[in-house]
Amino acid sequence: MKHSIGSYPRVRVRDDGRQAVSQAGSVLLVETVRKTGLDQAVSAALAPWRKPRAVHDPGKVLLDVALAVALGGDCLADVAMLRAEPAVFGPVASDPTVSRLIDALAASGEKALQAIRSARSEVRDRVWSLAGENAPDTGGQVVVDLDGVLVIAHSDKEDAAATWKKTYGHHPLTAFVDHGPGGTGEPAAALLRPGDAGSNTAADHITTAQLALAQLPKRYRRGRQTLIRTDSAGGTHDFVSWLARRGRWLSYSVGMTVTEAIHEHVLKVPASAWTAAVETNGEVRDGAWVAELTGKLLDGWPKGMRLIVRKERPHPGAQLRITDADGMRITCFATNTAGRPIAELELRHRLRARAEDRIRAARATGLRNLPLHTTAQNRVWLEIVQIALDLLAWMPMLALTGTARLWEPRRLRLRLFTAAGQLVTTGRRRILRLARHWPWTGHITAALDRLALLPNPG
Repeated sequence: MKHSIGSYPRVRVRDDGRQAVSQAGSVLLVETVRKTGLDQAVSAALAPWRKPRAVHDPGKVLLDVALAVALGGDCLADVAMLRAEPAVFGPVASDPTVSRLIDALAASGEKALQAIRSARSEVRDRVWSLAGENAPDTGGQVVVDLDGVLVIAHSDKEDAAATWKKTYGHHPLTAFVDHGPGGTGEPAAALLRPGDAGSNTAADHITTAQLALAQLPKRYRRGRQTLIRTDSAGGTHDFVSWLARRGRWLSYSVGMTVTEAIHEHVLKVPASAWTAAVETNGEVRDGAWVAELTGKLLDGWPKGMRLIVRKERPHPGAQLRITDADGMRITCFATNTAGRPIAELELRHRLRARAEDRIRAARATGLRNLPLHTTAQNRVWLEIVQIALDLLAWMPMLALTGTARLWEPRRLRLRLFTAAGQLVTTGRRRILRLARHWPWTGHITAALDRLALLPNPG
């Protein structure tokens, strides 16, 4: 009787396969590009950068890099994995051609960045229309979360500097559109800043908010139906005044630093004024209460601002701060939303934590580091990362259902994009056959069927 040696079967490997396709599941992203018209929009936007007699379209080159990043790449050279599968991705430019395009776009500065952003904004409007009830504006309100990201630099790059966390690198400020509990989120803006940039710089928050609003459909670029959420870094006079300015009328929910004056008012709040905080399921949040502060604290702030404070029993092992009171962790935020219970508003503000999930997804999609040397080049790289994140948000929104819509990039790659296939040519058709035994093949084929039902662009 023979006994197997080791825990895994022995497989003989040969390199003579001709019709096998790796990353076959990435046809989901390719089909998303085609159905949303992203390829046409980016190609039209970058037409001024196409040189006479050029073989490769600049828009296609940029999208190829974005697809490589969406599939897990973290540098320009990773576009090679697309070049190896021309049957799926078509002709892909060489590494020198890609580098020359990035240099050309970087040399054009804001003009090139604006062209890419305009194309993304145009396509986003179409995607939200195609998504129907799955679009982030289904409830009549669009939520944009602003948050900073620390990107570590392991070599000497332009504008890299010591950060407030004693690391070395850059400190971009990002904005994400929240898809709510039934989805993930998509990037709206990313402002590249030096590592020593301040966390609560109002000018940077205003610039990022302007870039984010320009990405939304026109009907959401002003008015109460657009909510801007930030942590306490956004709780400055200049930024809140900009949000509430007459004619802009944006809704906001921004964290506030607990100052000594706020701390003194919290100590004077009577027990009867505290309301139990709530969870997302409507149940009472254990050990947490909210109250609204009024009086002189609001002097100098825009009219209609409400100041809401929460006290909560700290988690075991949590260290209290000097601004905490009576053994309770104190946090505070400001909003201009009227006519809603403060517990509901506090829950809405607490859901800003979903921005951390978006940042984690961005780190796994090209934002782990900035691969290029100059700031101008890395600004182009940030636009590429945002296109990749757009595709990773739009594909689930348009094609996936149930819990699969909540899958983050790592899981999408592991279960869907890495699925292998076999390319079969019959007549004039090319058919990609996926492995029937792969547990998530059904997700891929069902998603492709949903994408096929969408109308072709233009």
